[in-house]
Amino acid sequence: MMDADKALELVKSGATLLLLDVPQYTLIGIDTQVFSVGPAFKGIKMIPRGVHFVFYSSSTRDGKEFSPITGFFIDAGYSQVVVRMWDQQEERLIKMPEEEEERYRQAVRSFEFDKHLGPYDLSLYADWKRLFNYITKSTIERLEPIGGEITVTYEHGMLKNTCKSAMERVLDEQLRNSKFSSPAEEHPKRGCYYTPIPRIIKRKGIESEQLTSLNLDKTELLETLLVKDYGGSEESLLGELQFAFIAFLMGQSLEAFMQWKSLVSLLLGCTEAPFQTRSRLFTKFIKVIYYQLKYGLQKDRSVGEAGTSALLDDSWFSSDSFLHRLCKDFFSLVQDASVVDGDLLSWTRKLKELLENSLGWEFQQKSAVDGIYFEENDEYAPVVEMLDEPSGSEPTSS
Repeated sequence: MMDADKALELVKSGATLLLLDVPQYTLIGIDTQVFSVGPAFKGIKMIPRGVHFVFYSSSTRDGKEFSPITGFFIDAGYSQVVVRMWDQQEERLIKMPEEEEERYRQAVRSFEFDKHLGPYDLSLYADWKRLFNYITKSTIERLEPIGGEITVTYEHGMLKNTCKSAMERVLDEQLRNSKFSSPAEEHPKRGCYYTPIPRIIKRKGIESEQLTSLNLDKTELLETLLVKDYGGSEESLLGELQFAFIAFLMGQSLEAFMQWKSLVSLLLGCTEAPFQTRSRLFTKFIKVIYYQLKYGLQKDRSVGEAGTSALLDDSWFSSDSFLHRLCKDFFSLVQDASVVDGDLLSWTRKLKELLENSLGWEFQQKSAVDGIYFEENDEYAPVVEMLDEPSGSEPTSS
């Protein structure tokens, strides 16, 4: 139980999200937490400093049907007050004029709204931190759409000519059949500014054998993108991977899922980089998707009818999915590598166990022995190389 002094300090130093005139039964979410709006609800207090994702879904008057989710990222500062007002006609949260907003900020700091604000559940913050630790203010500014709102409603028709997997078609169908759906032409197409990731590398003037090699090993494409689009920053790429996952899982954005899929396919499609120039990046990457999938596949996570738990169920990750195929190939790479970084090996084991235990996936290797686990004196085992500077804490069992 938190004592009164500690709670007061958190109220003063934490950020506040003040939400005015939000109709009853609307679902309001922040990070991994969701609130169902009651008659007295006016927002959330004690929000830790840093990056957060706010999302909401309006409902019918009986609270039984929900609209597609709309979400936006914020980078909360010390004692910051973020104010939004419900627009009844458009059924969405909007900003208000600066002068009016300032009056509400002062009212929050004077504790006038305190009894109407729900506290941020700090016991869930550790889970959230693992999902956004590479996202910065500049990540948000670089990727967010005009206006900042991420919603699948704005994406309808944006992906018409792309090849969709079974789960992408399911999400698209859900949007079309929603009672809240309106014709696509009513909404401007406001997508995020994601980095374009070529699915197939095409290049004139090179031998077909070399072109095949470039498509089989995405290392050269990764290096080009890191320099050209990410300013040489591995963290910037990982930040985009996390941004897309959150926008997909919490915000139900199909565009975000496709970007997450493209980045995961790019990285798991590299056969040279993980064991040579970019072992640290790949350790961080495997750690990122481990925590993403660990959170996304939790069985007991339920946030109501419009919640995100329905988005990442087992059926979306069938054994013939892109993720199963790429992970199987990547695990084989780690098995066959002559030299492998110790941290990368540890986190690859963790990821493999998670997928096996959560989804029942099997990763059959050519040999009788599992490729990532080796006998102590196995002459065919790869050399495990411990680098001088660890890239992160050793994973612990959970």
